[in-house]
Amino acid sequence: MSNDEVLDCVDLMLESVRLVEDRFAEVRSAKEFVQSAGGATLLDAIAMRLQVIGESVRKIQKSDPSFLKASSHIEWDKIARLRDLVSHHYDQIDHEIVYDICKVHIPTLKSALQRIRSGLLVD
Repeated sequence: MSNDEVLDCVDLMLESVRLVEDRFAEVRSAKEFVQSAGGATLLDAIAMRLQVIGESVRKIQKSDPSFLKASSHIEWDKIARLRDLVSHHYDQIDHEIVYDICKVHIPTLKSALQRIRSGLLVD
């Protein structure tokens, strides 16, 4: 995978992170995902973007497994496995885990992706 292709994957992940942030902005508790039709719609929309992020991670891992090691504090394998869960076992998605991902892990992922993107533009 060329640097341009990796950059495209990183840009897609950053766009997905932005959409997750936008959709999650008004959510105050994990229960909000399951207490109304609107909450369920938000959960679905966020899960789909987490799936996109996981698919992009998987593509990068397949082409150059060492590429993401520069940001070893990010659990890339877990992100890729979440993609599998959303794709193949959607009924097993836990709204509390999705809430935790959005609240705790998305900001860290965003920072790491921005650093990776900056490094790609310099190369």
